[in-house]
Amino acid sequence: MFYFDYYYVILVVPALILSLWAQSKVSSTYSKYSKKHSVRGVTANQVARDILDSNGLNHIPIEHISGNLTDHYDPKTKVVRLSDSVYQSSSIAAIGVAAHEVGHAVQHSVSYAPLKARNGIFPAVSFANKLALPVALLGAVLSYPNVIVIGLALFSLTVLFQLITLPVEFNASKRALMVLETDGYLTPDEIKGTKKVLSAAAMTYVAAALTSIASFLRLVLIFFGNNRRRR
Repeated sequence: MFYFDYYYVILVVPALILSLWAQSKVSSTYSKYSKKHSVRGVTANQVARDILDSNGLNHIPIEHISGNLTDHYDPKTKVVRLSDSVYQSSSIAAIGVAAHEVGHAVQHSVSYAPLKARNGIFPAVSFANKLALPVALLGAVLSYPNVIVIGLALFSLTVLFQLITLPVEFNASKRALMVLETDGYLTPDEIKGTKKVLSAAAMTYVAAALTSIASFLRLVLIFFGNNRRRR
């Protein structure tokens, strides 16, 4: 029998459209400002190294990895990894991305609370993400509302993780822009372009959080909204 998922259309689809727009915005913005090179001519990996050293993080290495915008800081191994499009580039876009990832390393070193919380719940989120829907569906099949609630509670950990990610990412960008400006790596005009790149990247995390919230609300309405209508 044909089933039309009304909740998916009104809740999840708009969030997914926002996510696609955000991804497209990141690509186009990065592409635009990757063609504008810094006046100082320093490369992204040099800037990253300088910022790490100035924060007493000489022990943290910077690795060159393949891919485009696959840049990240690994808190487990304490390594900053910069992608092909960033590592040797002197563009204001690449420098901004590198400084942002170093911002996460600095957060880690000072025990920034949201980052600490996100890293702390990550193992639980990975585990819960695999069980959430199967548990909720099992509860629905067996008509056990409490089991459904457990499944939804497991799913809510993903929502919590996405929400905690927002201040982590915003703060890393704030740290990056501040040091790039105050230490003179970029001119005021260049900072404006770099800020647009990091703001576009931040929108992807906002979109991911909204998608998680929309998906969670959809599940709540599917499992409990239908029950109420039957009464």
